[in-house]
Amino acid sequence: MRRPSRLRTDFDEDARETDLTPLEQARHTAALCLEKLATDVTILDMRGVCDFTDFFVIATGRNARQTKGIYDEVAGVLKKDHGLLPRSSAGATEATWIVADYLDVVLHLFTPDMRGFYRLEELWSDVPSVEVEAVAAG
Repeated sequence: MRRPSRLRTDFDEDARETDLTPLEQARHTAALCLEKLATDVTILDMRGVCDFTDFFVIATGRNARQTKGIYDEVAGVLKKDHGLLPRSSAGATEATWIVADYLDVVLHLFTPDMRGFYRLEELWSDVPSVEVEAVAAG
């Protein structure tokens, strides 16, 4: 059975349904990354290979400062416009690899060196990618 798209935290009694499908959320997240000048933005369709998420959004910032800025923008817009908060996140302090788990979408933001080191697209080379629309997220 498909799990509903919603803001889900153990401690938030005000959790509400989001207005985005998982695919729309992934595309919106990718568009927000592009607006903050992320490079190599990729969406991987994880639905057929794992049960903990539907999509990975992977993007690269030029350096740790830009990577942190991309994360702050994505997190801020998803919260403000759609009531979405990550279930968990890690790496924002160092900002060389930031991962934010929105349940239906997991965002991976890397600096170039870290993306080359972890090579997630290689690790998940058997999953299809989704076209990233080069349009404003607005």
